[in-house]
Amino acid sequence: MAGKKGARLRTMGDVASYLARLINRLDRDEIPESKAGKLGYLCNLLKGTLEASDLEKRLEALEAQRQENNHER
Repeated sequence: MAGKKGARLRTMGDVASYLARLINRLDRDEIPESKAGKLGYLCNLLKGTLEASDLEKRLEALEAQRQENNHER
């Protein structure tokens, strides 16, 4: 595995594409079920992290907008 370039999973779309490739590789028996299961589990953890990060950014933007609106009054 050394020297292989890993997938860049930075967005939900990246994770979805990776999972689709993972499913296809598993279906073609290119990877063991145990490894696919572990990678699927990690993708689920990453999905939750990305969702939480997105929510945090949206909340910060709303809070900043609210604070700005309060200063204008």
